[in-house]
This record gives sequence, structure tokens and C-alpha cells, in this order.
Amino acid sequence: MKEFKLENEPKITPGFKTPENYFNDFSTKVLNQINEREVKVIPFYKRKKVLAMLAAAVVFIALMIPVVNNYNNTSKDFDANTLETYLAYQSNLNQYDLINQLDTKDIESLNNNVALEQETLEDILSSNPNIENLISE
Repeated sequence: MKEFKLENEPKITPGFKTPENYFNDFSTKVLNQINEREVKVIPFYKRKKVLAMLAAAVVFIALMIPVVNNYNNTSKDFDANTLETYLAYQSNLNQYDLINQLDTKDIESLNNNVALEQETLEDILSSNPNIENLISE
């Protein structure tokens, strides 16, 4: 291995140099700059108004969050399972009450949705001993 001597290698000059008499005048320059600046003073009565407005805005937003969530989440449409469960547990509700509440549009939609085959209809009628009740209804 080659012997390395620090004194024989060329020196690299640093890129930064301080100007002449920089540190002699430095303290006076800094003190002059400090004395020239004006300190901005916010009066206490103005700060109080801003804080009161900010607090009122936060309280208003906090009170509006549940209202907005409730407004967005409420839907007036019921799913089929909820409606079926409700009707199943109502003991004072009979088929005539339901028929009276149907419109012609509802009846047409029921006719379109119900598709019974002849075999299914025959099986229901043959297995049910009260055929006369079904026919009369």
C-alpha cells in the first residue's frame, strides 16, 4: 500500500469566505435592525371578538353534524323484509284492509309480478282441503 502524507497533498480551498471586518460591525448591524422593527400589538378586545366568533362557528358546526346526517340517512322507502315483518306482527290487520289500500297502479304491478304456472296452481288446490274457502275469497 502506498504511504499517504497529508502535508504533501494539495489543499482544497473552502467555498465560503467572510468579508473583511464582518464580525467587527456585526453586533451594531443586528442591533440597528432590531430597533427598526415595529412590534405588531393586537389589542385584547379585538382578540376576544375573533375568539368568540371562532367558538360560535365551532359550536354551530358541531350542532349541524347530526342534523345533516339524519337528513341524508332518512329514506321513506321500506325494503320488502321490513314491510313483511311489520305486517306479520300486526294481529288486527286482515286481507280486506290491505285490499282497500291498494291503488290500480299497485294492482297492475302485482299482476305483472305474479307468474303462476298451471302445475303449481293445481298442486296448491289439490293439497288444500279448504278449496271452497279459496274459491270464495
